[in-house]
Amino acid sequence: MLNVLLMTTVLFIISSALMMIASTISKKSSTDREKSSPFECGFDPKASARLPFSLQFFLIAVIFLIFDVEIAILLPFTIIMQTSPIYCWSSIGAAFLTILLLGLYHEWNQGALEWAQ
Repeated sequence: MLNVLLMTTVLFIISSALMMIASTISKKSSTDREKSSPFECGFDPKASARLPFSLQFFLIAVIFLIFDVEIAILLPFTIIMQTSPIYCWSSIGAAFLTILLLGLYHEWNQGALEWAQ
């Protein structure tokens, strides 16, 4: 037990020392304006490289991701059908789909699904 504690302490000290050395070595000594500016094949950029991102597109992507993950959660219900009673998996599936539909209705009611205003 003492050997495990000693080995854990030594490994913790070595890893902490390596992280401190790596962080001090990797820090830049000075910032250069030319290095931090966007680069387009040697020419100055014609427009701003920081284009605004559509928040509406982001919301649609997040909603799609949520529903995509929940469809993947629903897929194993076909396997569960064979081993569990019908009232058990049908009630759980219905409750899950009800929650999904309520979430979709809420998003639609809040106007998150309207692309152009």
